[in-house]
Amino acid sequence: MQLYQEQTLKITNSLSGKKEIFKPINEGHVGMYVCGPTVYSNVHLGNCRTFMSFDMIFRYLRHLGYKVRYVRNITDAGHLVDDADEGEDKIAKKARLEKIEPMEVVQRYTVDFHYILDQFNFLPPSIEPTATGHIIEQLEIIKEILEKGYAYEINGSVYFDVKKFNDTFEYGKLSGRKLEDMIANTRELAAQSEKKNPQDFALWKKAEPQHIMRWPSPWGDGFPGWHLECTAMSTKYLGETFDIHGGGMDLKFPHHECEIAQAEASNGHSPVNYWLHANMLTMNGKKMAKSTGNNILPGEIFSGENTILSKPFSPSVVRFFMMQAHYTSILDLSNDALLASEKGYHRLMDAFDNLKNLETDTISDFDVPGWRQKCYDAMNDDFNTPILIAHLFEGVKHINLIKEGKEKITSTDKDLLQQTMSDFIFDVLGLEHKTESNQDSNKLQGVVELLIELRNEARSNRDFSTSDKIRDQLSAMGIQLKDGKEGTTFSVS
Repeated sequence: MQLYQEQTLKITNSLSGKKEIFKPINEGHVGMYVCGPTVYSNVHLGNCRTFMSFDMIFRYLRHLGYKVRYVRNITDAGHLVDDADEGEDKIAKKARLEKIEPMEVVQRYTVDFHYILDQFNFLPPSIEPTATGHIIEQLEIIKEILEKGYAYEINGSVYFDVKKFNDTFEYGKLSGRKLEDMIANTRELAAQSEKKNPQDFALWKKAEPQHIMRWPSPWGDGFPGWHLECTAMSTKYLGETFDIHGGGMDLKFPHHECEIAQAEASNGHSPVNYWLHANMLTMNGKKMAKSTGNNILPGEIFSGENTILSKPFSPSVVRFFMMQAHYTSILDLSNDALLASEKGYHRLMDAFDNLKNLETDTISDFDVPGWRQKCYDAMNDDFNTPILIAHLFEGVKHINLIKEGKEKITSTDKDLLQQTMSDFIFDVLGLEHKTESNQDSNKLQGVVELLIELRNEARSNRDFSTSDKIRDQLSAMGIQLKDGKEGTTFSVS
């Protein structure tokens, strides 16, 4: 019997706003689509959090015994600046600025995306389709929507007729927006566009002479609309109706709203049973943004080459930090939060290491089967990783008490405890075990911090020759000290 047959999973469906019991269309099988990156720059940490949330969901579904087809696309065309229907393609703009081919941009940042996700120990999706590889499928959907009367062609572009669609279906049901309100708020913009209404969105855009990325179509050379790509790729690989569609909260409107409309207009029914949305990541209480400097890339966290954090942090520590918040809640990154997560991560790993050496007895003081079910109950409650982690630390507490001889455990319960810890720490949360190099790094950190303390004492005693000697000899070994308002930090070159 598969685990999913004895566990009841509930997930928060953005479409209903409620927690619902998860029932896949085909028993034992799950189809899940997640909107992937637009590959025009290094993947930022907020996107990593979204993809990590769905990696965790993918992992748990597989752990329960489901056969999961996980599709996560690569957007390599058609995504215009500011998520609009006018202006420049994000990838083409980057290519123009760097004087390279658009597909060089795509290749460079797709490789970076995969490298960073690999550092975070992501499982690869089952299928990773690209928008440019599915132009034919997109053209066929446009033809269907035109035939059904929910789109119109003008000057070589094809637009989705939102008002006509709303006469039969409901535009705005995912985001909770009313079309009448949207029209009222944008009436003055109507004369500035070739669209019938400002709410109409592009299915196909005519390529101006300077537009590099273009394909032939029945309406002339052009390129697909950003929203259409995901409809084409999700339905091709998962069917006209599939189980789960995920993405960041910022995609709920207009991207996911438009996906629903396109699918309903072409197929006549809703494309997805459960919509899941991951929330945003902030830093030091503010929105992360390159323009304000309140921004950090994953690689800069791993290397320590940044002006925001006091030291480097490993990918597993960052992953553990992210798993300590529910995927639907806003999470704030800070130096203190990462330091606390690092301590918790090492405490968890140390306890797991101690498990195998625990002595067994004829009785157990720790109800391991009951505790194990509490771990499942947490994950069954809309993938509640912070509650799961709290239960794992309950396990840590008992491991330490047993190690100290203050509690007893039977051999059977010890095996179950070890298996459960392994399942949830590694298989579900996706953490990696610390290696010897990690342990060496921690020892190095301790030694350097001791030397910094001795240097500070020397400086306070005005013994500058000793303080300079410590700094210079560390520098000769590739360890740079940096004095700042918050104290002295170090980096290893």
